Amino acid sequence: MKASLALCLLTSLLGLGMAHYSVRFDDPDGASRSKRISNHEYGIGSNTSCANCLKFATQSIKTLVNLLRDDVINECGDLCGALANKTNNEIGEICTSLCDLVGINGFMKIIQIVDLDPFYYCDLLDQCPVNDYGDAAITSITVVPKSGPQGTLFQFPLQYFSLNGTGVGEFAVYVETVDGVPVQDTQLNFAHPPGTHVVFLNVETKPDPNCDPSQGPCEKWLPGLYNATVAICEGECESNHPHSYIYDAIELSFEITGK
Repeated sequence: MKASLALCLLTSLLGLGMAHYSVRFDDPDGASRSKRISNHEYGIGSNTSCANCLKFATQSIKTLVNLLRDDVINECGDLCGALANKTNNEIGEICTSLCDLVGINGFMKIIQIVDLDPFYYCDLLDQCPVNDYGDAAITSITVVPKSGPQGTLFQFPLQYFSLNGTGVGEFAVYVETVDGVPVQDTQLNFAHPPGTHVVFLNVETKPDPNCDPSQGPCEKWLPGLYNATVAICEGECESNHPHSYIYDAIELSFEITGK
């Protein structure tokens, strides 16, 4: 179950010169090539295309898999038209633009091998920067407040340092709850240049009023000690696909007190 965890990202970028870093991109056919990227390419332009692709992939991969399983499709227009009928015209248009980049055969091959991993999907379509030499080390993290009643918003100010810059990935938060309900959430983290970066992770310990117990257990945020693990990853944290790495992870705890 995903809790109601909100993440507000405040990034402090250091060293914004024109130094260049060599990263590797993989083609859908498995060939590798090098690309030189500057710090400026970690900015809005690359983030926009990557964010659009990840949003599309998150919303559409499962539907695309089902469409390819149920129908014989030979053209991008046929596949993306069917997707638009299942979703909306905007999703269909994005599908067409991405499919046209690699052709229908390449597009179908990517869909079939990514295993519902949106990061790997967008990597193969060259929509998100990949940094196989990326790194990130958590240098400080704390919890504010240390304890509070049910409904408290616990904030995790986190600082990390990167020597070689990072690829596109995510922050993952895993919480061991008192009643044993698995709670986890992830948040997109764009590629960043070398330097020190700061994020604020917010864990809201308020029971979800929309949680349906018939669909799965609902976290009640009972009084007690909660252990949390925070991870910084390139790609999807628990993925076995190429370009997926856990840069660093750290454990900490907070307490929910009685009323």
